[in-house]
Amino acid sequence: MDANDVEILQRERCYRGYVTVERWELRHRRFDGDWGKPVRREVIDRGHAAAVLPYDPTRDEVVLIEQFRPGAFGAGMDPWVIEIVAGVLEPGEPPETLVRREAIEEANCTVGALIPICKCLASPGVLTESVAIYCGHTDTRGLGGTHGLDHEGEDIRAFVLPFADAMTLLGDGKIANAISIVALQWLALNRERVRKAWS
Repeated sequence: MDANDVEILQRERCYRGYVTVERWELRHRRFDGDWGKPVRREVIDRGHAAAVLPYDPTRDEVVLIEQFRPGAFGAGMDPWVIEIVAGVLEPGEPPETLVRREAIEEANCTVGALIPICKCLASPGVLTESVAIYCGHTDTRGLGGTHGLDHEGEDIRAFVLPFADAMTLLGDGKIANAISIVALQWLALNRERVRKAWS
């Protein structure tokens, strides 16, 4: 099935601010070939994003960040979330450009070579957002501290961890951000190949 198997019957903008919320009435073709009944859904759009896991293959260390997230607070979880570097793409901006800029802004970290991990949907039941995820070569010496842009209200703690310690955090459930989980799991599966390529 493809986009021709979806019919939008009505589309209404409900809100526009940091995100745009629209109410859609639509129907789509079912797996048996018939058209399904119309359904109404709210769809949230805030653009697309890109993220990078900075990795030092020589020291076998990763750079992670921690910051306050209102969504986590609203979900009743720890609102200071451990994540990888990420940001929202400007129209027409290449994701590689974004992750290099965000690495400097959020972690004072220079990222060199990039390996694409995947492009995934953050929460396709309600969000249009896709995220391009990368692993980025970096030198972790001297990294850490508090960073972020004042005019965006950012207060971001960057820190360096041995890869094994990051995996312990992941295993203990201390990393609950899906994009970060994807990146760290990918590195766990591909670490030796990455270290060999970047040696």
